Amino acid sequence: MIKTKNIELLPKKIAIFPLTGAVLFPGTQLPLNIFEPRYVEMIDNALASPGRVIGMIQPSKPGEKTLKKVGCLGRISTFNEAEDNRYLITLSGTIRFEIEEELNTTTAYRQIIPDYSKYNSDLEHQNVDTIDRSKLLALVKRYLENRKILADWEIIKETPTEQLINYSGILVPFTSEEKQLLLESKTIITRSHVLEALYQSYIFDGPNKKSDQLH
Repeated sequence: MIKTKNIELLPKKIAIFPLTGAVLFPGTQLPLNIFEPRYVEMIDNALASPGRVIGMIQPSKPGEKTLKKVGCLGRISTFNEAEDNRYLITLSGTIRFEIEEELNTTTAYRQIIPDYSKYNSDLEHQNVDTIDRSKLLALVKRYLENRKILADWEIIKETPTEQLINYSGILVPFTSEEKQLLLESKTIITRSHVLEALYQSYIFDGPNKKSDQLH
């Protein structure tokens, strides 16, 4: 389990799982269904390692080998082996990274040397006191009503501000580019501003925007 606040103690080499539309944020959990043989092998190897970590990152475009600039390190916090040689896992987000170098490996999955240096604050307490929570909640409510999305509003109202922001990037069906924009926002404060702008664009652009249900 990764509990360090020192980036020097983080893994120097990680396997990566490139997946369009799947974005992991620090402090969040992402469920994944792993069935492709090379990624089943990746999970096998990750579970056998001390940290049980992999990196989530989006391809530059669907089907392309090139990758986005920023991904997120995730720890496998739960896993179940299905009978048809699948894994159902939950990744817990730890810290974002940039790719310093992609390695030449003999494994079927890709591995990189990550650079965590710009994201040390991901390991620290996030101060959300300056975020206008009431404004954010109002935008979330208008978005849900506008898109006719059914959600438990009482649970949403009780969700801590940091989780409300970060889980919006996971659960709300924004485009892959919009999710990446949220991920690359330097701080939780800048991410909240980007999120507000996204919600507003969907509210005021109406039916011209895609997406009509939560994943």
